[in-house]
Amino acid sequence: MKTQFHLALPCISISKTHAFYKDILGAQIGRSAVKWVDVNLFDHQITFTECGPFKFESQSYNFNGDILPSFHFGVILQKVEWDKMLDRLNSKNTPIVAQIKFLESKIGEHHSFFIKDPNNYTVEFKCFNTSSEVFKS
Repeated sequence: MKTQFHLALPCISISKTHAFYKDILGAQIGRSAVKWVDVNLFDHQITFTECGPFKFESQSYNFNGDILPSFHFGVILQKVEWDKMLDRLNSKNTPIVAQIKFLESKIGEHHSFFIKDPNNYTVEFKCFNTSSEVFKS
């Protein structure tokens, strides 16, 4: 199924969120108002609404020895795009929370890096060695 995805999230500051996604990630900004903004992240719509922080009771989990955030979102990119995004973030001195190779030598092997946005959300960028293995088990 090739279609666009929509995600709506609460945020702490519209101006900081707008600046991060536009200036740091290079995402396009869509419609917006005083208390909300639509972000085009690789042709997927994320709507941020300024209403305060979202609180999580279970903030992380263990996956093969790596501690990962239980709530995160992100995009799957081709290797060239993944490398460009990593270079962009490094050039803007954006801290990379973690960079991990998952499922090494197994079906679904992929590389990921994680960053934090101004709302303390974790954003993951993935690239699979074999794109046909994204959903393969």
